[in-house]
Amino acid sequence: MLAVFRKEMKTYFSSITGYIFMGFFLLLSGFFVTLSNLLRGNPDYNGVLSSINFVFLFVVPILTMRLMSEEKKQQTDQLLLTSPLNIWDIVLGKYLAAVGVFLMTLLITCIYPIMMSFFGELAWAEIIGGYVGFFLLGCAFISVGLFASSKTDNQVISAVVTFSILLFIWLLDGIQQGIPVGIVYGVVFAGIIVAALAMLTFSATKNKIVGVITGLVGLAIMAIVYFLKPQIYAALIGNVFSWFSLLNRYQGFAMGVLSLSPIIYYITFSLAFLFLTVQGIDKKRWV
Repeated sequence: MLAVFRKEMKTYFSSITGYIFMGFFLLLSGFFVTLSNLLRGNPDYNGVLSSINFVFLFVVPILTMRLMSEEKKQQTDQLLLTSPLNIWDIVLGKYLAAVGVFLMTLLITCIYPIMMSFFGELAWAEIIGGYVGFFLLGCAFISVGLFASSKTDNQVISAVVTFSILLFIWLLDGIQQGIPVGIVYGVVFAGIIVAALAMLTFSATKNKIVGVITGLVGLAIMAIVYFLKPQIYAALIGNVFSWFSLLNRYQGFAMGVLSLSPIIYYITFSLAFLFLTVQGIDKKRWV
């Protein structure tokens, strides 16, 4: 894993990719700090972190688009897959390299609150909490970008797919507001989830019986819930969308509140996409 990590870190700074990421991120964050804090004498630095969340839509695709797709294009992925390295070592090495570049950039931005501290007292505990949440949110988005990069050998397609997924996540709260509410809609949505789980199970096991059993068990659970407490289906779609929202969980960090629940969620979210990346690569390893 360390060998892959070192190779990727070297690649980031021997090419223009790392500099574009860092330059764009620092330029945008510096603009917001100057406009919102320095010129107005506003000590609320966490407001800046909340305001520049959208930057992930543009910088994460730049950071992750070549991680796996470039290996496929140059056909060096076969060398990695046939090496003694475990697939998890490869994926984690690449992921941690991208996270490392992001962390380095984030540490540079610490100069902004330090500059602001000369003009007044800052709530450092809140700022640290905001940074923790911002870092975890970025790590979650990077795991999505790595997953998208593992699905194609074209960097442009990888960047577009990553941007599209992140945009959907970004708009999730807005989409939730327009979702129809009702038991019928909830039942249909639950049926779609069960069907998707059955298909994923079949795809992972290549066993039709296991896939069918998964679907039947899911339908049985749906029926039991419907007869015992049908009201659950009324707000099911909104609750599911709200549960998956990454930005909702960031609000506590923006106020400087460190809570275990969102931290675990961000870590679990990242691990889930890393797992999907590993599973996808592992399938191709045996094709």
